[in-house]
Amino acid sequence: MLSRFVGMLTDSRSFLPYPRHEYFRRMLCNLLGNDVENVELPASELDRIGQMVEDTCYNNAKDYFNF
Repeated sequence: MLSRFVGMLTDSRSFLPYPRHEYFRRMLCNLLGNDVENVELPASELDRIGQMVEDTCYNNAKDYFNF
């Protein structure tokens, strides 16, 4: 399910969404990094996990909104 998540959506007419998006990305990476460290996710799949982070933070929203 996480790999299909569109990411954090906000109204970006103000300056505040930018730090929120950065905080979201850091929390996502921290969550997945801890899962790999605790052997809840396989370390052999780091490329796939990295692609999932990229998709969640950018590609899924781009595809969903047809940008």
